Amino acid sequence: METRFSFSIIKFCCFAFIVTAAIGCNSDKGTLSAEHGKTVTDSSNSLMTHIAKDISAKGPIAWVDYFEDAPGFFMASGGQLAFKDHQSAVSFVKNTLVKTMPQIKLRWQNVKIDPISGDFSAIGADFHEDITLANGATMPFRGYFTAVAHFDGKSWKLRNLHWSIKGQ
Repeated sequence: METRFSFSIIKFCCFAFIVTAAIGCNSDKGTLSAEHGKTVTDSSNSLMTHIAKDISAKGPIAWVDYFEDAPGFFMASGGQLAFKDHQSAVSFVKNTLVKTMPQIKLRWQNVKIDPISGDFSAIGADFHEDITLANGATMPFRGYFTAVAHFDGKSWKLRNLHWSIKGQ
């Protein structure tokens, strides 16, 4: 019985060693070299620049080009879920937003990028929007924006967005 117990402990220790070694060997796959991290940061910054230019030039319909059509997509605003998925966000932009606010001038400031992996980054930025309503009135908004950016093999897209509006 003592031999069987010792043999079980040896098997367990061997198994634990193999699992630990396998995990240890794969743990570096998620880390980025400084060069690759800079590439992700630069690409994510470029994404933010293009978003501001396109939204300001084309209006809110341009958002559709930057939302990632992925199962995990969602958007929150002011601490509440605004869109549970990509389809609801696109539908709202195309059918409602473009009619109620046809023009938006968007500016980012203090953009922060955290490269998470070669194809994901976390983004945060102060924003200022001058929103022109359908009746021609313009309303300024400012706040903080966060999102996860994902490179899908062709371009960077946003998912998991959150907008917080600062008091005027």
